[in-house]
Amino acid sequence: MPDFHEPSRLAALGHDWIAAWNARDLERVLAMYSEETEMTSDRIPAFGFGPSGTVRGKAQLRAYWSAALAKLPELHFNLIDLYVSPDSVVVFYQNERGKKICEYLRLDVEGKIRQGSANHLVG
Repeated sequence: MPDFHEPSRLAALGHDWIAAWNARDLERVLAMYSEETEMTSDRIPAFGFGPSGTVRGKAQLRAYWSAALAKLPELHFNLIDLYVSPDSVVVFYQNERGKKICEYLRLDVEGKIRQGSANHLVG
């Protein structure tokens, strides 16, 4: 079994994550996530997915991101940098509106994303 937590594999996941979003290929993005994944973002409540800012499970994540993609036809991410730890990768990127975002992605033992958090600049 390959070690999904090697720095080169984590960096590859970050590059693949950016490429899948830029292709607007939601199923390709979701294939990187575990069935039990959790995603937290301050943008989640604005799309009607509860005040907690967290969606749980791949089905709820698909619904949230489908709604977001429908409202963001120009969505595009430019990778700035990647940061890795033994079980996670942080994807630092700029979106199509010029906003800089850090996406924290923690992996499970099978190399699937089990926890994600979109972190935005204050102000």
